[in-house]
Order: sequence, then C-alpha cells, then structure tokens
Amino acid sequence: MNVRDEYKPLTVQPQEIEAKSFSIITEELGTHTFTAEQFPIIQRVIHASADFELGRSLVFHPDAINAGIKAIREGRAIVADVQMVQSGISKPRIARFGGDVHVYISDQDVATEAKALNTTRAILSVRKACDMHAGAIFAIGNAPTALLELIRLIKEGLTKPSLIVGVPVGFVSAAESKEELLKLDIPYITNRGRKGGSPVAVAAVNALSLLADAQGR
Repeated sequence: MNVRDEYKPLTVQPQEIEAKSFSIITEELGTHTFTAEQFPIIQRVIHASADFELGRSLVFHPDAINAGIKAIREGRAIVADVQMVQSGISKPRIARFGGDVHVYISDQDVATEAKALNTTRAILSVRKACDMHAGAIFAIGNAPTALLELIRLIKEGLTKPSLIVGVPVGFVSAAESKEELLKLDIPYITNRGRKGGSPVAVAAVNALSLLADAQGR
C-alpha cells in the first residue's frame, strides 16, 4: 500500500475524538425513551463498549441519577467489586467532594474467610464494605455473587446503599442477579441480560461524577 493511501485519523485531539464519538452515538442510537438526565450515562456506556444493544438494555430506578449525584457530592464512599472498576473510576473528581473509591476483594482477611467458609471472595468483600461504609455507592461490573449478596443484605435490613450500579457480565447468575436488583425499591442503574462488565460500571460512575461536578461545589 502506498503511504499516501494509508488511513489517517480524523483527529488526534482527545476532546475532538470524544465529541465526535458522542455525536455518532447520538445519531446511531436514534429514537429512545431515556430522559435527559439518563442520556449522559447511556452515551458513556456505549462509548466504553461500542455496544448499542447494551446501551439500550440499561434500566434506571426513578431516583438513580439524583441519588448518585447527591451521594458523590456528599463524599460518600464508592465501593468497587474488583480492582478494574476501582482503577477506571476518576478518583480526582470523587475526591473533590471528599469521597474515595474502595475495593476489598484482594484483602487477606477476605481471602482467608472466604476459604474457611467455602464461598467467594466477592461475597465476603461486600459484607466487609457494608460494615465499613454506610450509604455507599456500589459499582459491580464483574461478580454476580457480589450483587446477589448485596441484595440479600439490603432485604435483611443490614445495609442501605445510596445507589447500586449493578452490571455484572457473564453466563452464570449475571442476568438473574440484575433481575433480582430490579425488584428492589432502592436507587439502581442496571441492565437486562448477560452483557455488562467493569468498563460499563466505570462509565456509569464517571458519568455521574461529571454530572455532580457540573453542579459546582
């Protein structure tokens, strides 16, 4: 191939790339029923996944956006189920309001107890997080067992998160865990089906933190 025939990027400016991406997403998504408050979440989830079907499958509790913004602005903790979610969340924006992002799945005490009880570290990490952080935002993108344990603790009155971003990916209990989440009267952002993942959880939380930041301090 002649060098002159090689594909050249439309732009190498990060902000222009993002703006163009969002324009394409808006155009290709077409008619939808998401509210103006929900749409920034949809945009960033599709931007992170390039999956319009996944974006359309998102479901919001009526109070989800306001609850998430309020929790971030109050400096509530954000609890991630795995390190990938923790790493992807924009911590400087969270820190502006006094918050931080936590993950406990690799803690030694969690691993030891999980082995002793013959259960998953994800389950034990959720129990630890609920003991340590009242009114947290939970961002679950990987472990359906973490989401199911959180739902159990809520039903038993042992915890009350400000918001659950529950989008675990997988073939075993992922879709089912989200259906259980939809039964709760507590703010949530989730989706139907097997799709999801850590990038989706990250995109949703980052979109919320941008909305919180846009309101000023």
